[in-house]
Amino acid sequence: MKKIKFADYEVSQIMLGCMRLGGKSEAEVNTHIKTALEQGINFFDNADIYYGGVSEEYFGRAVKGVDRESIVVQTKCGIRKGFYDFSKEHIISSVEGSLRRMGLDYVDVLCLHRPDVLMNGYEVAEAFDELESRGLVRNFGVSNFSPAQTELLKKYVSQPILTNQLQLGLFHSAMIDEWMCVNMNNDFALDRDGGILPYCRLHDMTIQAWGPLRSDNGFFPSDSSLEEENAKLKEWADSFGVTPEALSIAWLMKLDFVQPIIGTTNTDRLVSMLKADSVSLSREQWYNIYSDAGKLIP
Repeated sequence: MKKIKFADYEVSQIMLGCMRLGGKSEAEVNTHIKTALEQGINFFDNADIYYGGVSEEYFGRAVKGVDRESIVVQTKCGIRKGFYDFSKEHIISSVEGSLRRMGLDYVDVLCLHRPDVLMNGYEVAEAFDELESRGLVRNFGVSNFSPAQTELLKKYVSQPILTNQLQLGLFHSAMIDEWMCVNMNNDFALDRDGGILPYCRLHDMTIQAWGPLRSDNGFFPSDSSLEEENAKLKEWADSFGVTPEALSIAWLMKLDFVQPIIGTTNTDRLVSMLKADSVSLSREQWYNIYSDAGKLIP
């Protein structure tokens, strides 16, 4: 599995998303996590809200006995039922709850899950400082933040913000589209997020790509509105001996500052998608796949 640099770690470029683990049996989760480890994945993404904490419980029991320093565990907090909460009390209690459920002494990364309009930066800073000083969290990041929201957070906290978890894929690629179509009068040129892609690169923030297979109508391989695009992507995938899903992950992996998050709980599908690691796209192929997905290359 291809590795990239993340803080002081060497991590698998592909992450395993653990959101849906709580909907499986523990035996299935154990097999799934074991397979991911055997395939070279060492970065696991969790959150306190996933299945009301059950996903973290199952994950923790699945990695019990695994060398703790050999895996990177990330969790997220800040989403509550019907509202967001970046209060010091909630951030700290959320991390303590996540650690208790996973049976861990610390998490490698804590991300604030979605922006809280009522954020008090001083409270967040106090929470981060306490979590770091107690050894409960080693690194910090955000999820679904704009550049301005990240800068606002950085005004208060002393810790580096290492990552931003954002929706990104062949069929949700606005941050790439606007990069490609600067100063053009078309929808691809619209700046919807404050230049999030160049911002993350300028500030050495890894983009963790969630929902990489999503389209406007679910998942792109089964989206009937993408019949022509899917046919072209199937031809590309067949030429590399992988599935279209794996091809789309390989397309993201060409961007070495992006970590695709694979969230499937179907272990066979996971293995087939991880074949993305064997696909080496040339520059020309990368752009051609982008174009065949219906995107504009000026």
